[in-house]
Parts: sequence; structure tokens; C-alpha cells
Amino acid sequence: MSLPMVLLPVFVEVALTFALLFWNKRRGQATDAADEFGLPTLFYALIAIALPLRHADLVIVLLSWVFVVTRFVNAGFVRGADKRGLAWTASALVLLAMWLYFALKMLLLI
Repeated sequence: MSLPMVLLPVFVEVALTFALLFWNKRRGQATDAADEFGLPTLFYALIAIALPLRHADLVIVLLSWVFVVTRFVNAGFVRGADKRGLAWTASALVLLAMWLYFALKMLLLI
């Protein structure tokens, strides 16, 4: 995959994180650091490892976009997204699938 295709979901996730930080601060709400930084940190780590090893393939990019979409739903930017717990679980499962896929590729040298 090309570098821009791999990094675009990362940049979108970074933008979402900063938007939530500034938006919540402006509204006077505390941010939930574990929610905003826990899963995204694992996402960033995966991309940071997969990219130089040339294992950021189409599956990783597609799952990256699914992860980012679930983070937007979790943030409540999508109307009708009132089940944040379900969105968080979905993003965690997508991230788990990404890590399992990457680990199997690395361990099996695929």
C-alpha cells in the first residue's frame, strides 16, 4: 500500500483526538483520557510497527478505516450514536483483529 493510503486514517484519528480535546475543553467538560488515548495508542503503535516492516497491506488499511469510523461513532459525531459502549467495543474488536492479523503475518512470515 502507498504511504498516503496507510497514513490517512492515522491523520484522521489524530484530528479526531485533538478535536475532542479542544471541543470538550471549550464546553467545560472533562475528557476521558482512557477512552481518547487507550485504543488510539494501540492503533498508532500498530501502524508505526507495520509501516517500516512493509506489512501495512490492504487489510490493515481497510481495518484502519473501520477503526476510525467506530471512533467517530464513539465520539458521538454521528447522529443517533447514543450507544457509545457498543461503539467502543466495536473499535476494540477491530483493533484486536488488526493486531491478530499483523501478529500472524509476522509470526508465519506471510
